[in-house]
Amino acid sequence: MSTVKSAEKVLQVLIALTGHSLSGVTNQELAKQLDESPAQITRALQTLIAKGLAQQLDDGSYALGNRLISIAHAHTQEIEKAQGRLSEHVQRVFAGVKQINSGS
Repeated sequence: MSTVKSAEKVLQVLIALTGHSLSGVTNQELAKQLDESPAQITRALQTLIAKGLAQQLDDGSYALGNRLISIAHAHTQEIEKAQGRLSEHVQRVFAGVKQINSGS
Protein backbone atom coordinates (compact mmCIF):
# COMPACT_ATOMS: atom_id res chain seq x y z
CA MET A 1 0.00 0.00 0.00
CA SER A 2 1.33 3.39 -0.98
CA THR A 3 1.51 6.14 1.63
CA VAL A 4 2.14 9.86 1.52
CA LYS A 5 5.41 10.36 3.41
CA SER A 6 4.56 13.82 4.77
CA ALA A 7 1.17 12.64 6.02
CA GLU A 8 2.79 9.59 7.56
CA LYS A 9 5.25 11.76 9.49
CA VAL A 10 2.49 14.02 10.79
CA LEU A 11 0.49 11.00 11.91
CA GLN A 12 3.54 9.51 13.63
CA VAL A 13 3.87 12.72 15.67
CA LEU A 14 0.15 12.63 16.49
CA ILE A 15 0.45 9.04 17.72
CA ALA A 16 3.59 9.93 19.72
CA LEU A 17 1.58 12.57 21.61
CA THR A 18 -0.53 9.78 23.10
CA GLY A 19 -0.02 9.50 26.83
CA HIS A 20 1.22 13.08 27.19
CA SER A 21 -2.10 14.90 27.49
CA LEU A 22 -1.45 16.28 30.96
CA SER A 23 2.30 16.78 31.14
CA GLY A 24 3.04 17.32 27.46
CA VAL A 25 6.14 16.26 25.55
CA THR A 26 8.86 18.48 24.11
CA ASN A 27 9.89 18.84 20.50
CA GLN A 28 13.28 17.35 21.39
CA GLU A 29 11.71 14.32 23.06
CA LEU A 30 9.50 13.72 20.03
CA ALA A 31 12.46 14.10 17.68
CA LYS A 32 14.47 11.56 19.65
CA GLN A 33 11.55 9.13 19.98
CA LEU A 34 10.74 9.27 16.27
CA ASP A 35 14.33 9.56 15.04
CA GLU A 36 13.48 12.75 13.14
CA SER A 37 15.00 16.21 13.13
CA PRO A 38 13.48 18.80 15.48
CA ALA A 39 12.67 20.91 12.40
CA GLN A 40 10.65 18.04 10.91
CA ILE A 41 8.81 17.60 14.22
CA THR A 42 8.09 21.35 14.36
CA ARG A 43 6.52 21.27 10.88
CA ALA A 44 4.37 18.27 11.81
CA LEU A 45 3.30 19.93 15.06
CA GLN A 46 2.39 23.14 13.24
CA THR A 47 0.14 21.14 10.92
CA LEU A 48 -1.52 19.36 13.85
CA ILE A 49 -1.96 22.59 15.81
CA ALA A 50 -3.52 24.32 12.80
CA LYS A 51 -6.20 21.62 12.72
CA GLY A 52 -6.70 21.54 16.50
CA LEU A 53 -5.28 18.03 16.80
CA ALA A 54 -2.35 19.18 18.97
CA GLN A 55 -1.70 22.12 21.23
CA GLN A 56 1.28 23.82 22.75
CA LEU A 57 1.10 24.00 26.52
CA ASP A 58 2.19 26.99 28.62
CA ASP A 59 5.56 25.40 29.33
CA GLY A 60 6.27 24.98 25.60
CA SER A 61 5.62 21.25 25.48
CA TYR A 62 2.98 19.67 23.25
CA ALA A 63 -0.13 17.61 23.92
CA LEU A 64 -3.17 16.32 22.08
CA GLY A 65 -5.49 19.12 21.00
CA ASN A 66 -9.08 19.83 21.90
CA ARG A 67 -10.35 18.90 18.43
CA LEU A 68 -8.91 15.41 18.80
CA ILE A 69 -10.46 15.12 22.26
CA SER A 70 -13.82 16.13 20.73
CA ILE A 71 -13.45 13.49 18.03
CA ALA A 72 -12.68 10.83 20.64
CA HIS A 73 -15.64 11.96 22.76
CA ALA A 74 -18.02 11.85 19.78
CA HIS A 75 -16.77 8.35 18.97
CA THR A 76 -17.38 7.23 22.56
CA GLN A 77 -20.91 8.64 22.48
CA GLU A 78 -21.63 6.88 19.18
CA ILE A 79 -20.40 3.56 20.60
CA GLU A 80 -22.47 4.02 23.77
CA LYS A 81 -25.55 4.77 21.65
CA ALA A 82 -24.95 1.62 19.59
CA GLN A 83 -24.49 -0.44 22.76
CA GLY A 84 -27.79 0.93 24.08
CA ARG A 85 -29.58 -0.08 20.89
CA LEU A 86 -28.00 -3.51 21.00
CA SER A 87 -29.07 -3.97 24.64
CA GLU A 88 -32.65 -3.02 23.75
CA HIS A 89 -32.63 -5.52 20.89
CA VAL A 90 -31.26 -8.30 23.12
CA GLN A 91 -33.94 -7.55 25.73
CA ARG A 92 -36.67 -7.79 23.07
CA VAL A 93 -35.26 -11.09 21.81
CA PHE A 94 -35.08 -12.53 25.33
CA ALA A 95 -38.63 -11.32 26.04
CA GLY A 96 -39.81 -13.07 22.88
CA VAL A 97 -37.96 -16.28 23.80
CA LYS A 98 -39.42 -16.15 27.31
CA GLN A 99 -42.90 -15.66 25.89
CA ILE A 100 -42.47 -18.60 23.51
CA ASN A 101 -41.14 -20.82 26.30
CA SER A 102 -43.97 -19.91 28.68
CA GLY A 103 -46.56 -20.71 26.00
CA SER A 104 -45.29 -24.25 25.51
